[in-house]
Amino acid sequence: MLASTAAVLLLTAACSSGSSGSDKEAVTDTNADNPACADDAATAVPALQPKEVVGEGPNGEPAASPDDVAISDEDAQKIKDGNFKVALVFQFAGDWPNGQTRGLTDEFSKYNVDIISNTEANFKVDKQIANIQNAIQLNPDGIVSIPVDDVATAPAYKKVGEAGIKLVFMDNAAKGLTAPDDYQSVISADSQGNGQIAAAKLACYIPEGGTVGIVDFGITFFVTNQRTKGVKDWFAANRPDVKIKEASFTDPNQAGDVAANFLTANPDVQGVFAVWDGPAAGVIAALRAQGRNIPVTTIDLGDQAATDIATGEYLKGVGAQRPYDQGVAEARAMMLTLIGKDVPDWIGVPALAVVQNNLSQAYDDAWKKPLPDAVAAACEDAAPACQ
Repeated sequence: MLASTAAVLLLTAACSSGSSGSDKEAVTDTNADNPACADDAATAVPALQPKEVVGEGPNGEPAASPDDVAISDEDAQKIKDGNFKVALVFQFAGDWPNGQTRGLTDEFSKYNVDIISNTEANFKVDKQIANIQNAIQLNPDGIVSIPVDDVATAPAYKKVGEAGIKLVFMDNAAKGLTAPDDYQSVISADSQGNGQIAAAKLACYIPEGGTVGIVDFGITFFVTNQRTKGVKDWFAANRPDVKIKEASFTDPNQAGDVAANFLTANPDVQGVFAVWDGPAAGVIAALRAQGRNIPVTTIDLGDQAATDIATGEYLKGVGAQRPYDQGVAEARAMMLTLIGKDVPDWIGVPALAVVQNNLSQAYDDAWKKPLPDAVAAACEDAAPACQ
């Protein structure tokens, strides 16, 4: 899922429902003086960026900071002397797990911690349960994981603690498990904050009394629920004039088909929020096939989303996760628990506002690496709007 995952910008001609593929959207008169709608990132990003973590943890916990799991010199030596082993259990393979893995690997390697297994489940519950069970059999000191389904996988995760293995969750804890008895910490992106970024950027293109579509994940999942909550809460507080219509998918591979049917049935929709960047690509493909050009925002900054932001044709903004930084925080939380230290129940990694004009810097902030060549080429083609 989620992966995964991001608030961009391109300001051109008029915003209207059902416009042709050659038309471009401009900031509406409703938002003409809104700094979040400026085409300069120096103006837009501070207006889009939440000042602090907006969301709460899966059990209502207030956010602790990644700084709260800093490792002292004394702690570092204890960790190195422990020769610890950990296993990673992801929900799918893609940009987000890859970014997490880089952060985890880089941080663990500093302290002589070995990653002995790294698996993914292609969003399949049975496959992830088997992966968890196999990881337990490897006898690691710790497991870092994100549940595909926080209810169905809970009994398998319960066995991790029962086996004496430390457990750190990415994004969401399995239902019914409690810290510190069953797991040690949850480290999440600020999904509500990212949802607010996506909503605030999308609203720039929606006229008074307009209609927004939400293409959501139809499975109860903390991270995606928080994203959609952030979007809805923002519109309720800031643009109550906007009507919201919704569609949902349960199989991410079918998100494009769901979006196509939804858009056909709702020609009044003037902008779309997709719950992460993979489904957003499906929305954009559906719009392109229908000859419509309406604005899209989403969460996460995978390479396809970065390319779409660079071109500026459909994707106007994302609230991005910081997968590398999240991986580092997960590694630190795990290592501290392995030497007997208490860590916060929930750590929130700040949201990141991304617009076309700050794409290069934002990509580096999210992934700790420069733009891929193909994205950089797309950005150069769009210069000077894309930086």
